[in-house]
Amino acid sequence: MSNFVDYVKIHCKSGHGGAGSAHLRREKYIPKGGPDGGDGGRGGHVIMRGNAHEWTLLPLRYTRHIKAERGQNGAKNQLTGAYGEDVYINVPIGTIAKNEEGEVIGEILEDGQEIILMEGGKGGMGNEHFKSSTNQTPRYAQPGMDGQEGFVVFELKILADVGLVGFPNAGKSTLLASVSAAKPKIANYAFTTLTPNLGIVDYRNYKSFVMADIPGIIEGAAEGKGLGHRFLRHIERNSILLFLIPADSEDHFQEFKILENELKEYNPELMDKDYIVSISKSDLLDDVLKKEISAEFPENKQPIFFSGVTGENLMELKDAIWKKLHG
Repeated sequence: MSNFVDYVKIHCKSGHGGAGSAHLRREKYIPKGGPDGGDGGRGGHVIMRGNAHEWTLLPLRYTRHIKAERGQNGAKNQLTGAYGEDVYINVPIGTIAKNEEGEVIGEILEDGQEIILMEGGKGGMGNEHFKSSTNQTPRYAQPGMDGQEGFVVFELKILADVGLVGFPNAGKSTLLASVSAAKPKIANYAFTTLTPNLGIVDYRNYKSFVMADIPGIIEGAAEGKGLGHRFLRHIERNSILLFLIPADSEDHFQEFKILENELKEYNPELMDKDYIVSISKSDLLDDVLKKEISAEFPENKQPIFFSGVTGENLMELKDAIWKKLHG
Protein backbone atom coordinates (compact mmCIF):
# COMPACT_ATOMS: atom_id res chain seq x y z
CA MET A 1 0.00 0.00 0.00
CA SER A 2 1.29 3.48 -0.87
CA ASN A 3 2.22 5.85 1.92
CA PHE A 4 1.14 8.78 -0.25
CA VAL A 5 -2.47 9.81 0.38
CA ASP A 6 -3.78 12.96 -1.28
CA TYR A 7 -7.52 12.80 -0.52
CA VAL A 8 -9.46 12.23 2.70
CA LYS A 9 -13.01 13.00 3.81
CA ILE A 10 -13.70 13.50 7.52
CA HIS A 11 -16.86 14.26 9.50
CA CYS A 12 -16.06 17.28 11.69
CA LYS A 13 -18.01 18.82 14.56
CA SER A 14 -17.14 21.94 16.52
CA GLY A 15 -18.12 22.28 20.16
CA HIS A 16 -21.45 23.66 21.40
CA GLY A 17 -21.30 26.84 23.44
CA GLY A 18 -21.91 26.58 27.16
CA ALA A 19 -25.15 27.92 28.66
CA GLY A 20 -25.23 31.17 30.57
CA SER A 21 -26.07 31.00 34.28
CA ALA A 22 -29.35 32.34 35.74
CA HIS A 23 -27.97 32.43 39.28
CA LEU A 24 -29.23 34.94 41.87
CA ARG A 25 -27.09 35.88 44.83
CA ARG A 26 -28.39 34.29 48.05
CA GLU A 27 -25.99 35.57 50.67
CA LYS A 28 -26.48 36.27 54.33
CA TYR A 29 -26.68 39.99 55.18
CA ILE A 30 -27.35 40.89 51.54
CA PRO A 31 -31.14 41.13 51.47
CA LYS A 32 -31.39 42.14 47.81
CA GLY A 33 -28.93 39.88 46.09
CA GLY A 34 -29.12 40.53 42.36
CA PRO A 35 -28.31 38.38 39.34
CA ASP A 36 -24.71 37.23 39.11
CA GLY A 37 -24.85 34.46 36.51
CA GLY A 38 -21.77 34.29 34.29
CA ASP A 39 -21.59 33.65 30.53
CA GLY A 40 -21.11 30.24 28.98
CA GLY A 41 -17.77 29.43 27.34
CA ARG A 42 -17.28 29.21 23.58
CA GLY A 43 -17.23 25.76 22.05
CA GLY A 44 -13.99 24.48 20.59
CA HIS A 45 -13.07 25.29 16.97
CA VAL A 46 -11.99 22.73 14.37
CA ILE A 47 -8.77 24.17 12.92
CA MET A 48 -6.60 23.10 9.97
CA ARG A 49 -2.90 23.81 10.54
CA GLY A 50 0.02 23.65 8.09
CA ASN A 51 2.94 21.40 9.02
CA ALA A 52 6.05 21.46 6.84
CA HIS A 53 7.12 18.08 8.23
CA GLU A 54 4.05 16.35 6.76
CA TRP A 55 4.09 15.38 3.08
CA THR A 56 0.98 13.19 2.83
CA LEU A 57 -2.53 12.98 4.30
CA LEU A 58 -1.79 9.40 5.42
CA PRO A 59 -2.11 10.20 9.17
CA LEU A 60 -5.73 11.23 8.51
CA ARG A 61 -6.60 8.27 6.30
CA TYR A 62 -8.41 6.26 8.99
CA THR A 63 -9.83 9.25 10.87
CA ARG A 64 -13.60 9.15 10.44
CA HIS A 65 -14.73 11.74 12.96
CA ILE A 66 -13.17 14.80 14.61
CA LYS A 67 -15.04 16.48 17.44
CA ALA A 68 -14.09 19.58 19.42
CA GLU A 69 -14.96 20.03 23.09
CA ARG A 70 -18.10 21.89 24.17
CA GLY A 71 -17.83 25.07 26.22
CA GLN A 72 -18.53 24.95 29.94
CA ASN A 73 -21.62 26.56 31.45
CA GLY A 74 -21.40 29.89 33.23
CA ALA A 75 -21.52 29.96 37.02
CA LYS A 76 -22.37 32.24 39.92
CA ASN A 77 -20.24 35.24 40.86
CA GLN A 78 -20.17 36.17 37.16
CA LEU A 79 -17.80 33.34 36.35
CA THR A 80 -17.49 32.66 32.63
CA GLY A 81 -17.43 29.01 31.64
CA ALA A 82 -14.18 27.62 30.25
CA TYR A 83 -13.78 27.57 26.47
CA GLY A 84 -14.00 24.18 24.81
CA GLU A 85 -10.62 22.91 23.67
CA ASP A 86 -9.89 23.51 19.98
CA VAL A 87 -9.02 20.55 17.76
CA TYR A 88 -6.10 20.94 15.33
CA ILE A 89 -5.80 18.94 12.11
CA ASN A 90 -2.17 18.99 10.94
CA VAL A 91 -1.83 18.85 7.15
CA PRO A 92 1.00 19.24 4.59
CA ILE A 93 1.67 22.52 2.79
CA GLY A 94 -0.52 22.61 -0.31
CA THR A 95 -3.64 21.13 1.34
CA ILE A 96 -7.04 22.51 0.38
CA ALA A 97 -10.17 22.00 2.53
CA LYS A 98 -13.61 21.93 0.89
CA ASN A 99 -17.12 21.58 2.26
CA GLU A 100 -19.67 18.99 1.10
CA GLU A 101 -20.74 21.27 -1.77
CA GLY A 102 -17.19 21.40 -3.09
CA GLU A 103 -16.65 25.03 -2.04
CA VAL A 104 -13.12 25.86 -0.88
CA ILE A 105 -12.96 26.73 2.82
CA GLY A 106 -9.25 27.45 2.85
CA GLU A 107 -5.80 26.55 1.54
CA ILE A 108 -2.60 25.98 3.50
CA LEU A 109 0.37 27.73 1.88
CA GLU A 110 2.92 27.93 4.70
CA ASP A 111 4.11 26.19 7.83
CA GLY A 112 2.12 27.09 10.95
CA GLN A 113 -0.73 28.72 9.01
CA GLU A 114 -4.09 28.11 10.69
CA ILE A 115 -7.57 28.14 9.14
CA ILE A 116 -10.74 27.69 11.19
CA LEU A 117 -12.84 25.10 9.37
CA MET A 118 -15.74 25.11 11.81
CA GLU A 119 -16.26 27.69 14.54
CA GLY A 120 -17.37 26.62 17.99
CA GLY A 121 -20.78 27.80 19.16
CA LYS A 122 -20.88 31.04 21.15
CA GLY A 123 -21.54 30.77 24.84
CA GLY A 124 -24.88 32.04 26.13
CA MET A 125 -25.06 35.23 28.18
CA GLY A 126 -25.73 34.95 31.89
CA ASN A 127 -28.69 36.67 33.60
CA GLU A 128 -26.43 39.46 34.81
CA HIS A 129 -26.67 40.93 31.28
CA PHE A 130 -30.46 41.17 31.40
CA LYS A 131 -30.79 43.26 34.57
CA SER A 132 -32.66 46.52 34.05
CA SER A 133 -34.49 49.15 36.07
CA THR A 134 -37.76 47.34 35.49
CA ASN A 135 -36.38 43.84 35.99
CA GLN A 136 -33.97 43.75 38.87
CA THR A 137 -33.85 39.96 39.19
CA PRO A 138 -34.03 38.28 35.75
CA ARG A 139 -34.34 34.53 36.20
CA TYR A 140 -33.31 33.56 32.70
CA ALA A 141 -30.09 33.24 30.70
CA GLN A 142 -29.20 32.32 27.15
CA PRO A 143 -28.45 28.75 26.14
CA GLY A 144 -25.21 28.22 24.30
CA MET A 145 -25.27 28.18 20.49
CA ASP A 146 -24.74 24.93 18.66
CA GLY A 147 -21.43 24.18 16.99
CA GLN A 148 -21.12 23.39 13.29
CA GLU A 149 -21.15 19.91 11.81
CA GLY A 150 -20.53 18.31 8.44
CA PHE A 151 -18.02 16.58 6.17
CA VAL A 152 -14.78 18.27 5.16
CA VAL A 153 -12.77 17.07 2.17
CA PHE A 154 -9.00 17.50 2.33
CA GLU A 155 -7.09 17.51 -0.96
CA LEU A 156 -3.32 17.72 -1.22
CA LYS A 157 -1.80 19.40 -4.27
CA ILE A 158 1.94 18.91 -4.66
CA LEU A 159 3.99 22.11 -4.62
CA ALA A 160 6.89 21.89 -7.07
CA ASP A 161 8.79 24.14 -9.46
CA VAL A 162 8.51 21.76 -12.41
CA GLY A 163 5.74 19.27 -13.11
CA LEU A 164 6.41 16.45 -15.61
CA VAL A 165 3.56 15.89 -18.05
CA GLY A 166 3.38 12.86 -20.30
CA PHE A 167 1.74 9.57 -21.13
CA PRO A 168 2.74 6.43 -19.24
CA ASN A 169 6.20 5.22 -20.34
CA ALA A 170 7.22 8.73 -21.44
CA GLY A 171 10.37 8.51 -19.30
CA LYS A 172 9.34 10.83 -16.47
CA SER A 173 10.57 8.54 -13.69
CA THR A 174 13.85 7.91 -15.51
CA LEU A 175 14.43 11.67 -15.87
CA LEU A 176 13.68 12.32 -12.18
CA ALA A 177 15.99 9.49 -11.11
CA SER A 178 18.80 10.79 -13.33
CA VAL A 179 18.71 14.43 -12.18
CA SER A 180 17.88 14.01 -8.47
CA ALA A 181 18.27 11.65 -5.52
CA ALA A 182 14.65 10.49 -5.87
CA LYS A 183 14.21 6.78 -6.49
CA PRO A 184 10.88 6.35 -8.30
CA LYS A 185 9.81 2.90 -9.43
CA ILE A 186 10.77 2.39 -13.07
CA ALA A 187 9.51 -0.36 -15.38
CA ASN A 188 8.32 -0.76 -18.93
CA TYR A 189 4.58 -0.85 -18.37
CA ALA A 190 1.85 1.73 -17.97
CA PHE A 191 1.25 3.51 -14.68
CA THR A 192 4.39 2.36 -12.91
CA THR A 193 4.06 5.67 -11.07
CA LEU A 194 0.77 5.65 -9.20
CA THR A 195 1.61 8.47 -6.80
CA PRO A 196 3.62 11.68 -7.25
CA ASN A 197 7.36 11.59 -6.60
CA LEU A 198 9.36 14.69 -5.69
CA GLY A 199 13.04 15.23 -6.35
CA ILE A 200 15.40 18.11 -5.64
CA VAL A 201 17.46 18.81 -8.76
CA ASP A 202 20.96 20.24 -8.25
CA TYR A 203 21.84 23.09 -10.58
CA ARG A 204 24.85 25.29 -11.20
CA ASN A 205 26.52 27.18 -8.32
CA TYR A 206 24.74 25.15 -5.64
CA LYS A 207 21.30 26.22 -6.79
CA SER A 208 18.40 23.77 -6.97
CA PHE A 209 14.75 23.37 -7.91
CA VAL A 210 12.02 20.84 -7.13
CA MET A 211 10.73 18.49 -9.84
CA ALA A 212 7.54 16.41 -9.53
CA ASP A 213 7.01 13.16 -11.41
CA ILE A 214 3.23 12.93 -11.67
CA PRO A 215 1.28 9.82 -12.77
CA GLY A 216 0.94 9.61 -16.55
CA ILE A 217 -1.94 11.11 -18.49
CA ILE A 218 -4.20 8.98 -20.66
CA GLU A 219 -6.57 10.44 -23.21
CA GLY A 220 -9.82 11.25 -21.40
CA ALA A 221 -8.12 11.87 -18.06
CA ALA A 222 -9.88 15.24 -17.71
CA GLU A 223 -13.16 13.29 -17.71
CA GLY A 224 -11.90 11.11 -14.89
CA LYS A 225 -10.62 8.15 -16.91
CA GLY A 226 -7.52 6.33 -15.69
CA LEU A 227 -6.09 8.15 -12.69
CA GLY A 228 -8.02 11.20 -13.88
CA HIS A 229 -8.38 14.13 -11.54
CA ARG A 230 -6.09 12.53 -8.96
CA PHE A 231 -2.97 13.59 -10.84
CA LEU A 232 -4.34 16.62 -12.67
CA ARG A 233 -4.87 18.48 -9.41
CA HIS A 234 -1.15 18.15 -8.63
CA ILE A 235 -0.19 19.74 -11.96
CA GLU A 236 -2.14 22.86 -10.93
CA ARG A 237 0.42 23.66 -8.25
CA ASN A 238 3.58 23.47 -10.40
CA SER A 239 5.29 26.70 -11.46
CA ILE A 240 6.15 25.44 -14.95
CA LEU A 241 5.35 22.29 -16.90
CA LEU A 242 7.75 20.01 -18.77
CA PHE A 243 6.05 17.97 -21.49
CA LEU A 244 7.79 14.67 -22.20
CA ILE A 245 7.20 12.98 -25.56
CA PRO A 246 9.13 9.70 -25.99
CA ALA A 247 11.36 9.35 -29.05
CA ASP A 248 9.56 6.15 -30.07
CA SER A 249 6.13 7.88 -30.26
CA GLU A 250 4.26 7.31 -33.54
CA ASP A 251 3.32 11.00 -33.85
CA HIS A 252 5.25 13.33 -31.57
CA PHE A 253 3.34 16.56 -32.22
CA GLN A 254 -0.05 14.83 -32.04
CA GLU A 255 0.92 13.32 -28.68
CA PHE A 256 1.83 16.80 -27.43
CA LYS A 257 -1.54 18.18 -28.64
CA ILE A 258 -3.43 15.41 -26.80
CA LEU A 259 -1.55 16.17 -23.58
CA GLU A 260 -2.17 19.88 -24.02
CA ASN A 261 -5.87 19.28 -24.63
CA GLU A 262 -6.28 17.16 -21.49
CA LEU A 263 -4.87 20.00 -19.39
CA LYS A 264 -7.13 22.54 -21.10
CA GLU A 265 -10.19 20.35 -20.54
CA TYR A 266 -9.40 20.04 -16.85
CA ASN A 267 -8.45 23.67 -16.23
CA PRO A 268 -7.84 26.16 -19.08
CA GLU A 269 -5.67 28.29 -16.78
CA LEU A 270 -3.03 25.53 -16.80
CA MET A 271 -2.01 26.58 -20.28
CA ASP A 272 -1.20 30.07 -18.99
CA LYS A 273 1.81 28.49 -17.26
CA ASP A 274 5.22 28.55 -18.90
CA TYR A 275 6.14 25.17 -20.32
CA ILE A 276 8.90 23.35 -22.16
CA VAL A 277 8.45 20.60 -24.75
CA SER A 278 11.02 17.82 -24.69
CA ILE A 279 11.71 14.54 -26.48
CA SER A 280 12.85 11.84 -24.06
CA LYS A 281 14.83 8.67 -24.90
CA SER A 282 16.72 10.63 -27.56
CA ASP A 283 19.54 8.06 -27.44
CA LEU A 284 17.27 6.13 -29.83
CA LEU A 285 17.53 8.90 -32.46
CA ASP A 286 20.15 10.01 -34.95
CA ASP A 287 20.57 13.62 -36.12
CA VAL A 288 18.35 13.11 -39.18
CA LEU A 289 15.42 11.83 -37.12
CA LYS A 290 15.85 14.68 -34.63
CA LYS A 291 15.55 17.21 -37.47
CA GLU A 292 12.43 15.47 -38.79
CA ILE A 293 10.79 15.53 -35.34
CA SER A 294 11.72 19.19 -34.78
CA ALA A 295 10.09 20.05 -38.11
CA GLU A 296 6.74 18.74 -36.76
CA PHE A 297 6.66 21.45 -34.10
CA PRO A 298 6.05 25.19 -34.58
CA GLU A 299 8.95 27.57 -34.07
CA ASN A 300 7.78 28.67 -30.59
CA LYS A 301 7.45 25.06 -29.35
CA GLN A 302 10.73 23.57 -30.51
CA PRO A 303 11.51 20.52 -28.37
CA ILE A 304 14.66 19.82 -26.38
CA PHE A 305 16.09 16.34 -27.00
CA PHE A 306 17.51 14.50 -24.01
CA SER A 307 18.19 11.04 -22.61
CA GLY A 308 17.81 10.22 -18.92
CA VAL A 309 19.70 6.96 -19.52
CA THR A 310 22.84 8.33 -21.20
CA GLY A 311 22.68 11.85 -19.72
CA GLU A 312 22.60 13.46 -23.17
CA ASN A 313 21.53 17.14 -22.99
CA LEU A 314 20.47 16.95 -19.33
CA MET A 315 22.37 20.12 -18.45
CA GLU A 316 20.82 21.92 -21.44
CA LEU A 317 17.40 20.83 -20.18
CA LYS A 318 18.20 22.11 -16.68
CA ASP A 319 19.34 25.43 -18.17
CA ALA A 320 16.05 25.79 -20.05
CA ILE A 321 14.06 24.99 -16.90
CA TRP A 322 16.05 27.46 -14.79
CA LYS A 323 15.59 30.18 -17.41
CA LYS A 324 11.81 29.62 -17.40
CA LEU A 325 11.71 29.68 -13.60
CA HIS A 326 13.88 32.75 -13.14
CA GLY A 327 14.05 34.42 -16.55
